[in-house]
Amino acid sequence: MKLLHLADLHLGKRVNEFSMLRDQEYILEQVLRLACAQRVDGILVAGDVFDKTVPSVEAVALLDDFLTKLSQYHIPVYIISGNHDSEKRLSFGAQLMEKSAVYVAGEYLGEVKKVCAEDAFGPVHIYLLPFIKPAQVRAVWKEEAQEIETYQEAVSFVLNKTQIDKAQRNVLVAHQFVAGASVCDSEERSVGGLDQIAVSCFDGFDYVALGHLHGPQQVGCETVRYAGTLLKYSFSEIAHHKSVTLVELGAKGEVAVQTVPVNPLRDMRQIRGSYEEITRRTNYENTDTSDYMRIILTDEEDIFDAVGKLRAIYPNLMRLEYDNTRTGTCQTKEMVPQEEKGPLEFVEELFQMQNHKPMQEEQRIYLEKLIEQVWEENV
Repeated sequence: MKLLHLADLHLGKRVNEFSMLRDQEYILEQVLRLACAQRVDGILVAGDVFDKTVPSVEAVALLDDFLTKLSQYHIPVYIISGNHDSEKRLSFGAQLMEKSAVYVAGEYLGEVKKVCAEDAFGPVHIYLLPFIKPAQVRAVWKEEAQEIETYQEAVSFVLNKTQIDKAQRNVLVAHQFVAGASVCDSEERSVGGLDQIAVSCFDGFDYVALGHLHGPQQVGCETVRYAGTLLKYSFSEIAHHKSVTLVELGAKGEVAVQTVPVNPLRDMRQIRGSYEEITRRTNYENTDTSDYMRIILTDEEDIFDAVGKLRAIYPNLMRLEYDNTRTGTCQTKEMVPQEEKGPLEFVEELFQMQNHKPMQEEQRIYLEKLIEQVWEENV
């Protein structure tokens, strides 16, 4: 059985106020062609399907189009919710979609969803475990789980409650932070490491398809793997080589894993130098100037209207920074034109002015959720 492992699509995401929808549409078309060329027997989507709990109309339409095309090619899809998804929204129409072999586990209600697939070697049991927190497990299992405090305890408890026949071939799709994995700046991290779980939780599974971390990587062994994002969503990811993971299950105990590179519509990259160097034609004429750019200027004095001038060459300039003896460190300048800033960016700027330090990631996430809640209540 051949399975294609994807994760962290983050449909509808904006990076420095640039919409990634066209890039996401382009890369999903590439995934579709790859799935058909490889004749895969199913696609595993390991959470964070959307970037926000209240996704845009365009993001929902993009997922709908992707799933419809997979259904037309008779390719089953196995989807779980991630920490960015709304469990209930993602679950909408789940029972109806199963008739088209689209299996969705949005909300954990006390049982890990299991789907049985068949090949020449017999059954393959695919378990769909959405992103779970200790509080969710306590709420479902009441007195039996009241002592659960950490993610490790929560995931272990849930999987111990799941009847797994270790003599059969078993695949788990999950969205958690496994200890030992590498993270980057674009990913949410919990204080104190309470969200970490041990790879030993997954004993009994032939392959574990993970989502949550953006860098493709294995954890502990080759068969426990993060697929990573299909696109670069942060300049901390510019060195990543994005890919999808192709998993082939033979007889029990026989698993072959390989990564297949994907090519974005636009890359994300960084250049550094003086304004004169960066705008010299010989330095950019053989490069793709439509890439998403972070430019670091080393000039001692600010360049007047640098963003406007540089965007004449690099239309997708996302960030402009200065690094020189005067600033002593990289200093961001005019990252987003004033008229393009959203409420989150304005509050972040106000916080920086009042506190002389940037907003922490936990504060930013809380503010983003609060803005979404207010928006939802007034729509």
